[in-house]
Amino acid sequence: MSAVGSYTLAAVAPIVVQAPAIGIDPAIRCRQVTKEFGTDDAKIQVLHGIDLELPPGEMALLVGPSGCGKTTLISIIAGLLDPTAGSVDVFGSNITDMRGREKVRFRGANIGFVFQQYNLLPALTAVENAAVPLLIQGWKRRQAIDKAAEMLEEVGIGHKRNSLPNQLSGGQQQRVAIARALVHEPRLLVCDEPTAALDASLGQVVLELLRKIAVQPDRGVIVVTHDSRIYGFGDRMVTMSDGRIDKILTDRSEFAH
Repeated sequence: MSAVGSYTLAAVAPIVVQAPAIGIDPAIRCRQVTKEFGTDDAKIQVLHGIDLELPPGEMALLVGPSGCGKTTLISIIAGLLDPTAGSVDVFGSNITDMRGREKVRFRGANIGFVFQQYNLLPALTAVENAAVPLLIQGWKRRQAIDKAAEMLEEVGIGHKRNSLPNQLSGGQQQRVAIARALVHEPRLLVCDEPTAALDASLGQVVLELLRKIAVQPDRGVIVVTHDSRIYGFGDRMVTMSDGRIDKILTDRSEFAH
């Protein structure tokens, strides 16, 4: 039995990383992605020409010191921010060139989000919050609620399905946010510190769910984290500093260094 911190890895299936078949699009391809905020003398360049390719069927960990540009990068990858320059492809679709409803539809069908801010709707119950992506896609309410309830059970919070966000702890709200991100079975799951509010046992449950998505050949997961207990669940680690990619590791024995 192996462990990383207090997250036991014995229950996780062995990770077999295979080279993508010829002709298979990367899950993520960033080309010379630059991001600036502000104007004139107040302009700050946060990302400096990021080039990155991540294959499908893997969980990639994005690590680095606070302020190095990790959250900005995943926000651009997820289509929530536009780059100042450069382009991003998600499973062969150039999300950078999409505008308005086209981008909204693409995100709704292909991308799930788990961010540090849970962004739960305060007037909706846990199960209603988890069902939101399905309702946006046009599912009938009863079917959406039933599917969302199943996902809440999977993340261990089914008994809180009828609770409002202000009746939930931080960790419980995080699990609702994770259920919402997974409920529509997105091709790309983008996570910003998904275990920050979870103890070790709940972190184990969440990471096993993320692994189930990551190892499928037509999907991918990218996780921003400062939590070294997560490292053993990743297939590769991308390290950043000062808005640049430092290195990409695929040997898990090197992840802690």
